[in-house]
Amino acid sequence: MRIAVGLSGGVDSSVALQLLQQQGHDCTAFYMKNWDEHDPLCPSAVDSADARLVAEKLGVPFYTLDLSSAYRERVFRQFIAYNQRGITPNPDIWCNEYIKFAAFWDAVQALGDYTHIATGHYARVRETPQGHALCTPTDAQKDQTYFLYRLSQKQLSRALFPLAELTKPEVRHLAETTGLLTAEKKDSTGICFIGKRHYRDFIAEHLDTAQILPGPLQDLRTGQAVGTHTGLPYYTLGQRKNLLIGGLSAFRELPWFVVRKDFASNTLLVSQYEEDLLERRVTATELHWIQAPPMVGQRYTAKIRYRSDAVPCTVISLSAEQLVLEFTKPVRSPTPGQAVVLYDGPCVVGGGEIA
Repeated sequence: MRIAVGLSGGVDSSVALQLLQQQGHDCTAFYMKNWDEHDPLCPSAVDSADARLVAEKLGVPFYTLDLSSAYRERVFRQFIAYNQRGITPNPDIWCNEYIKFAAFWDAVQALGDYTHIATGHYARVRETPQGHALCTPTDAQKDQTYFLYRLSQKQLSRALFPLAELTKPEVRHLAETTGLLTAEKKDSTGICFIGKRHYRDFIAEHLDTAQILPGPLQDLRTGQAVGTHTGLPYYTLGQRKNLLIGGLSAFRELPWFVVRKDFASNTLLVSQYEEDLLERRVTATELHWIQAPPMVGQRYTAKIRYRSDAVPCTVISLSAEQLVLEFTKPVRSPTPGQAVVLYDGPCVVGGGEIA
């Protein structure tokens, strides 16, 4: 196979390239420049240099692809638009759908007749009579299928995930034995274009602040005002820090949590009871199914965020526009804009945005 390998400058994609090369495939390494490398708080310049050194170590051709225009249009603009509306987005999902498995493919096809693209994601693709299935990898702790649930059959048909059978310690060991400089490099965390900045500070630089107004903080149970918020976009459900509530004689000296946003009245509803964060039913829109849609009445498992456990659930209703799930036990703070992803055993059925 002639494979375009997305080399990010981390240990996972480094070992993915190493494995494919050892298997005898014709590999070319590409670093995807998705953000302004002159941004001092974004590590893209360092990552690009590390990716180049890994490719040189393995004797593989290396190129940089500037996909920043597509990224800004398809990911960053949408990220800002969601935050402006007070919704918490997940740009990593869009990055996979629109950039790593779409814009990247288009760009490499313009450079040569590549048959596949490969990345360092921890995921597995299986061929079934119904088409390609996206399934969980061996290392359940590193499973990244949640971020890949919007990939199409065409995208999965040309995607390779060489780390499907490996655990993270095994990946690092392979990198170390080969002498790759990324062997001990820390995993990247958070959103790439935010870097080391605080999320709130970053979005405040890009939002139309004239449209964001302060409003009341209101206790969910009593309806009593307990403070003032600085603007609904600056908060997310389940948040307990930076609420600046205290010294209220009518309430206990316990933490407060963001429970709900009432956009009609510009009110942030809060509670001191963690059970107020729990929901049994979750509604999703912007649906995407990898193979066939789920069946109403059928039981699956679902994740409402990347690091959450997959919880058993039942499909209560389903249309082209909306999915309603009921969980066997309540889930904590299902957050609008985040994804709910359904699994049938180890394989992803699909999912949607929590509404």
